[in-house]
Amino acid sequence: MQPLTERRPVNGPMVYGFLRVAPTAAARQAALADALAEYCRSHELVLGGLFIERESGVCPRTAAFTGLLDVLALPDAYAVVLPAASQLGPRPIAAERKRQISDSTGARLLLVRGGKTARRRAKPFRERDPHSDPVQDAET
Repeated sequence: MQPLTERRPVNGPMVYGFLRVAPTAAARQAALADALAEYCRSHELVLGGLFIERESGVCPRTAAFTGLLDVLALPDAYAVVLPAASQLGPRPIAAERKRQISDSTGARLLLVRGGKTARRRAKPFRERDPHSDPVQDAET
């Protein structure tokens, strides 16, 4: 019988990170890169590279994004990992980039932190007045 995979060196799927940061945000870049590396480690993914876009223009095709698309065309590429969907850029650019990633390469898009629906906040607890009518006090 073979040992469990947790006890054997197994290469996980190959993923590539993508970040958009301001040129002067070195601390933020380091923190985001660490978050991607930790996500990959905890999900048994191999972070093959990190593409960093330091431009804030409105062009969907930058050198960093073009490089990302190039490596996603490799046969062992599995996905793009992002800290959040907003890292792809403003909405029109992000939509185009998502389309290019899925249509051109077939790679998945993995988010360290999901969108607005990923974490739902619980409603605050309200004590009900024992003398109130339960039908009128019920929340729908």
